[in-house]
Order: sequence, then structure tokens, then C-alpha cells
Amino acid sequence: MDSTGQLYRSPLLEEDNFLLENTLEWTGDGSVCIRGHPASKKHTGKWKASSLTIVCSFCSYLAISSISKNLVSYLTKVLHETNVVVARNVSAWQGTSFLSPLVGAFIADSYLGKYWTALIFFTIFIIGMMVLVLSTSLLISIDPQVWPAWTDTVSSQHIIFFLGLYMVAIGYGGQYPCVTSFGADQFDDTDEEERTQKSSFFNWNHFTLNAGALISGTIIVWIQDHEGWLWGFTIAALFVALGLGSFLLGSSVYRFQKPGGSPLARMCQVIVAATCNFDKDLPCDCSLLYEIPGQGSGIEGSRKLEHTTGLEFFDKAAIVTSADSLAQMFSTFIEQGMVMEKHIGSFEIPAASFQSVDVIAVLALVPVYERVLVPVFRKFTGMANGITPLQRMGIGLFFSTLSMVSAAMVESNRLRMVQDKGLVNQNVAAPMSILWQGPQYFLLGAGEVFSIIGLNEFFLQGIT
Repeated sequence: MDSTGQLYRSPLLEEDNFLLENTLEWTGDGSVCIRGHPASKKHTGKWKASSLTIVCSFCSYLAISSISKNLVSYLTKVLHETNVVVARNVSAWQGTSFLSPLVGAFIADSYLGKYWTALIFFTIFIIGMMVLVLSTSLLISIDPQVWPAWTDTVSSQHIIFFLGLYMVAIGYGGQYPCVTSFGADQFDDTDEEERTQKSSFFNWNHFTLNAGALISGTIIVWIQDHEGWLWGFTIAALFVALGLGSFLLGSSVYRFQKPGGSPLARMCQVIVAATCNFDKDLPCDCSLLYEIPGQGSGIEGSRKLEHTTGLEFFDKAAIVTSADSLAQMFSTFIEQGMVMEKHIGSFEIPAASFQSVDVIAVLALVPVYERVLVPVFRKFTGMANGITPLQRMGIGLFFSTLSMVSAAMVESNRLRMVQDKGLVNQNVAAPMSILWQGPQYFLLGAGEVFSIIGLNEFFLQGIT
């Protein structure tokens, strides 16, 4: 009330109301819309935006898995490579696809952002698929009884095929971390409700990836084996185009994070700085360490990380990761299945299709984890997500270990049967059903539900 007796509104109340309206209308994590303006909570992001990235991931993973699941069969039956050469080529190709995400993530974090980097690598992905279709077209235009004798033709076909194959690996690998993390960016970490939805996003994103893997491991593999590789590669290329279209469809409702520099570069800077100060004593009070004041980060596009008291994570360099066990599913597991009895009555199960057991395990266990295990864990831990990403990864590694134990037992029994039946060095299947591979695939899928999803959640929450 002023000297005239009239009431007036406090500027402090006006400021508080303005801040409250800002909190309700705009995101609190610094994200912007495609025009560069602050992102609206109501009109951008959340499930309506992240669902389009999930569809994109589904289509692209269906395409890449339709290649990876049956690549051993193509190299042995079509290109007539030996098992040793096949294992080497498959491992080299997998290595390229696993290293490509580092390149894509670096470009996205340092320069272009996730959206534009994903579009660039998607273009490479589509071109690679078109090259694979072209190489298959050249192959079927030659009489299968004649072309192996034509050295120049075989060499040219090999070059075109592997050119397309590695373009696919680079394209898919480069866009994968961008699309996945971009989908997670659609949820505001400063909002409790959206932060919980973000955790669910990782579960359902991985669920749909494996739905794509199930389709590719059954329908697409069957088409490749019975209708021809041209049809198989063409369908995969169409799904890549469909995924790109889905990704572009949500451009107007996406939330964009500004590039904040590569986490790898910042990690190296921390290591160098720590090494330079190795002879200096740490203060007893951590508040005396240098830190940017306030809640914001000194790096644009990044959030401030909580202080930790140790550097035990360096010990993890020697840990055998879950990816090492997953890599066996696409090479040695298939080679093992190809020399086992694949018939159930008159029906023959393609060795590559048996990878679908892993996919079925993931599809079955992701809803169980989301709807059953998380509430149970939450009662004991009091955490919104039930358990921490590191605990989830540890459980996954345990299941992956059991999978390798099961695979080793199957292989030992198979080798013993081969020796007992006198089938060594003979090109015949061992009298052992391929169904014995079921437990190792199922355990690998169970480990994937915990370790791979937990790893994605850990990276995207802890290194941003």
C-alpha cells in the first residue's frame, strides 16, 4: 500500500509469476526449436517427437540386421569364401560399424548437431544400400555356372559389393547414436515427469529395434534364401528410405540441443590437466576446487556434472564388455548353427534365422522389466528408475557370461559327436539339433535387455 492508501503489485511477485510462466511454457534444459527459438513444452518434444525417431530406428535397424544376420551365408554361398575369410570379413565389417558411431557422435557434438549429422549419414546409408542392390543385379545377370571362372567379373563384383557394404556400415553407424540420443533429447531433464518418460524411452526404443530384428531375421532372411538377394536388399533399401522419411516428418516438433563439443575431447583435456597437476595436493574441502558458479554449465549445450570423489572408472578399460558376447551372435554362432542339424521334420531352419530367439527374448523381457521389475526394484531402492544404469549393466553382463558358458557347452558336445561319428573334415552337419543353440541366444537376449539399454541410458545421462 502506498502513501495514498492504494494497493500496488510487488515487483517481486511479478518476477515470480513471470518465472513460473516461463517454467510451464518453455523447456528448462536450453533446447530450441528448429527455428532457433526456445522450445515450447506444449508444442515440441515428448512422445509425439520421440516416437518418430523410434520409427526411424526401427526401419534402419531392420535394414542393417537383414544384412548382418545373413552376411555369413552370402559370403559363403554366393561369393564362395572360406570360413576363415568369412569370419575375418564379418569381423572387419562389424568393427567398422562399431567405430563409425564415434565419428558420427564427434561431428554431432562438436559441429553440426545430432539432427544434421543424422541426415548426412542417412544419405550415405541409402547410397550404400543402392550399391548393394546394384552389385546383386550384376551378379544375377551372369550365369551362376559361369561367373566364378571370370576373374575380372568376380573381382569387380567383389569391389562393388564391399564398397556398398562398408558404406552401409559407416552410414548406419554414424546416424545411430545421433538418432537415438536425439530421441532422448525430446524429454526435458529438468522436468520430473519427462525425466521418467525418458527412462521409458530407452526401453521402448530398444524394444522396437528388436521388433525390426525379428522381422529381418525371419521374413527378410527367408526372402533372401528363397526369392533371391536382390529382393532382400531392395526391401531393406526401401525401409531405410522409410526411416529417413519418418525422421524428417517430425522436424517441426523436435527439440534441438546446441552442439557443446565432444565429450571425448573434454575427457582428454581432463586427463592432461590432471597429469600436469599430479604433484599438487587436493584440498580437503571439494568446494575449494575450481567450478563455474550457479547451476549452469560453462560449456554451451551441456549440463553440469555432479562432483565425484574417485577415478575408479579407469579400471574399466580391462573389462570384457557385453558387446564382445553380442559380436559372437553374428559370426561364430551362425557358423556353429550351419554345421548342426537344422531340420525339424521336413522344415529347415536357416542358421541366421535362429538369431530370432535372441530378439524374442528381448521383446518378451523389455515389457516385463518396464512393468514388473522396475516397480519391484523401486520399492526396495526408492529410485524412480528402480536401479542405476551401472547396476543394470552388471546384471546384463552376468546373463552374457551365462550365454557364453552355454555356447561353449554346446560346441564341446558338437565336437565330441563329430569325432565319435568320424565326421572330422567332412562337409556334413553334426547329428545335433540346432535347437540346442536356443539357451545361448535366449540368455544373450536377457543380457541385452539389461546391459545394452543400461549402457545407452548411462551414456546419455552421464556424458551430456
